[in-house]
Amino acid sequence: MNIYDITVPKPNGEEYQLSEYKGKVMLIVNTATKCGLRDQFDSLEKMYEEYKDQGLVVLGFPSNQFGQEKDSGEEAQEACRMAYGVTFPMHDLIKVNGKNAHPLFNYLTDNTKGFLSSGIKWNFTKFLIDQNGNIVSRFSPKDKPESFEKDIQKVLAQ
Repeated sequence: MNIYDITVPKPNGEEYQLSEYKGKVMLIVNTATKCGLRDQFDSLEKMYEEYKDQGLVVLGFPSNQFGQEKDSGEEAQEACRMAYGVTFPMHDLIKVNGKNAHPLFNYLTDNTKGFLSSGIKWNFTKFLIDQNGNIVSRFSPKDKPESFEKDIQKVLAQ
């Protein structure tokens, strides 16, 4: 199995395969609109706008697993658009940990190491995926997007 085999939910409940992004660099982020780190939406949007024409796509996956999100993916998407001007693709509410974790986050955490364990510790954990679907890096919630912009530039240049 690879990342392109995984199906993910849109806020309206429709699903699609990540193979739609084959050949693109993906930055996958678990998000929450009520989280203290929500200011990262601004940085993520800025990065998406700056690099989308070079092949970067930022994918937001809201989760209420830490109790800091709206009641539905559509509400989370609307909050992101209205409050933060987010234009990158947002998805339906998912779980990122535990027995009901979405297969995407099982795949990402099974194939990377976090601090102390591989599980998602908090909102805004970020995963950089190259054009071939390989996980390049994992960034902690406190890693602001501008702190790893050079990593994104390097992958885009490959």
